[in-house]
Amino acid sequence: MATETVSSSFTEIYDSLPYYDDDLQKYPELKEKVDREMARELVQPTSLHPNVPPPIQLFSNNPLLKAELQRVEANQSFPPLDSLRYQLPTPTSTPGTIQEWKEALDNAHAQLQHQRIRQNNLALLQTYGPNAWRIQNYLLEETKKQTEKAAEELVQLTVEVNRDRKNTQDRSGKQLTQLETRWTELISSVLQIEMANVALDAEINRLNQREAELAEL
Repeated sequence: MATETVSSSFTEIYDSLPYYDDDLQKYPELKEKVDREMARELVQPTSLHPNVPPPIQLFSNNPLLKAELQRVEANQSFPPLDSLRYQLPTPTSTPGTIQEWKEALDNAHAQLQHQRIRQNNLALLQTYGPNAWRIQNYLLEETKKQTEKAAEELVQLTVEVNRDRKNTQDRSGKQLTQLETRWTELISSVLQIEMANVALDAEINRLNQREAELAEL
């Protein structure tokens, strides 16, 4: 219960009020120190930190993908597509052997089946493609609207948070300034009272000494 009471009564303590503090404007030498420190921090290190893990070797278990990644990193052009599958080559020898004619016939069957699949795909696309395209565009538009709305709400929330932070810091800064001024006044009053006490002590000592002298006479 005591912990809950302390937690519920705890208030945030700000040790910096960037919206209110103007020390950099008041003290140019302080601004120079800050600029030098920022310039030092912005210098890029020449080596990685020891805690940074070594680079990851991608596709170490897949030679094909690793070779493709190396080709992309080397800015090499993609190898030309093999167009032989789209052709109907005849046997090179005259007359061709049975094996050559068999391979040519198998290739012709494969090309014919490929054309049939393309024709079916085109028919399906012509039948269902327009509606699928419209639905996809509608979904993309809705996603775009939702994303833009979320971005606007986030920007507005950020502005409100910054405004509230600025107002809070302004109020806290003014209160701190008033307390600091009051503290200075109290310290000055205490010093004046102490000086008055010292003067009174000196006066009392002088009067006591004078009383002792008169008693002797």
